[in-house]
Amino acid sequence: MITKKNQQPETMSSLKVIISGGGTGGHIFPAIAIANKIKEGRSDVEILFVGAKGRMEMEKVPAAGYKIQGLRISGLQRKFTLKNMAFPFKVLSSVMQAKKIMRQFKPDVAIGVGGYASGPMLYVAAKKRIPTLIQEQNSYPGITNKILAGKVNKICVSYDGMDRFFPKEKLVLTGNPVREEVVKLVGKRERALEFFGLSPHKKILLTMGGSLGAGTINQTIHRGLERFREAGVQVIWQTGKSYFAVAKTALEEGNFPEVKAHAFIHKMDYAYAAADVIVSRAGAMSVSELCLVKKPAILVPSPHVAEDHQTKNAMALVNHKAAILVKDTEATEQLVNEILHLLLDNNKAKRLRENIGKLAFRNSVDAIVSEVMILVNNHKKK
Repeated sequence: MITKKNQQPETMSSLKVIISGGGTGGHIFPAIAIANKIKEGRSDVEILFVGAKGRMEMEKVPAAGYKIQGLRISGLQRKFTLKNMAFPFKVLSSVMQAKKIMRQFKPDVAIGVGGYASGPMLYVAAKKRIPTLIQEQNSYPGITNKILAGKVNKICVSYDGMDRFFPKEKLVLTGNPVREEVVKLVGKRERALEFFGLSPHKKILLTMGGSLGAGTINQTIHRGLERFREAGVQVIWQTGKSYFAVAKTALEEGNFPEVKAHAFIHKMDYAYAAADVIVSRAGAMSVSELCLVKKPAILVPSPHVAEDHQTKNAMALVNHKAAILVKDTEATEQLVNEILHLLLDNNKAKRLRENIGKLAFRNSVDAIVSEVMILVNNHKKK
């Protein structure tokens, strides 16, 4: 069992944990949240991350205070390319590296969060009969987790119906571990309005496309600036790095003081607290956060992700009448209209708030770590 911080039974042995995966923030932030929660409950834990060399986890994980080793692994390209010819050799090399890491670190448990590196690492751990758990963030699993499903001991998922893809007896419905500080909004709206320089007397749109931005959303918001002004709508516009200069120039030349452009929003709790309506991509972590903050949302799934999993994430909400879906290909024509209609329709906004809140998972990271510790304890009893 997990004990409270600084409370450790005398008989407790040390705990070594490998957490593997990454590639995107949607994999990395849950991994760090899991590590933080394990560390909070155990003063004797040693955690090693394993990622893919050249991917963002090699920067983000050390910044969070954890050690990481990198495997020379990358994914298959969806289109034929010469790079794919090197893929089998990279897999073999990564499996050999994973075996070496296992011998040196000797983990008590291995956790996979999806992404390239989790495949070799969890495969080797399972072969060595080390307790293994994977966490699937999306409503449609990635290829790595589908391959690993038959080998690992436990699979933590965020959506119902995942027995279509995974062995039912291994499934635990936990939800996604979110950044807790960004979904705690009570008492923050006034500070949020002051932070962004916005009025409490006008509706506020928050539009975001992730740290890299979303081209279709950005271009559509850009073209809709005049309509937002005419409707008296204020906008918090998270552009991503690539579009920020374009947005800044447009706002200065057009004199749009009620539109606040940010390349990246560091105070996401304030952005959520201020918003009346949110436009977002449909990545797993964004969807999980939207459910917890209970704001009316219009989702524009990215068409550039494997197996179109963002559309499937969005439909998991739309099917419960908890969000509005606008296809990326239709956003230019439809998105601004949908935004303005929702901002004006208080009854519809209220229904969406109520329905999306019903889909929220709270204490997801506690549930996942509880499953991890059950695996560890059961293995030590053998």
